[in-house]
Amino acid sequence: METFAKIIKELRDEKGMNKSQLARALGLSHTVIINWENGSKAPSIFTFIELAKYFGVTIDYLVGLEK
Repeated sequence: METFAKIIKELRDEKGMNKSQLARALGLSHTVIINWENGSKAPSIFTFIELAKYFGVTIDYLVGLEK
């Protein structure tokens, strides 16, 4: 099962975005994205919902439960 950290980085890379661009798009700080991608923090459920909408995927996909 893929981890959220790996999945969010892959989705960001597929959109051709750097960490700062994703942070701006979501109204978050660059540090938040760094923490997600290094696995030290996870988003709140509300942010998971926003991420799923933004990337056009399900929350299950974001957490590695679905391919």
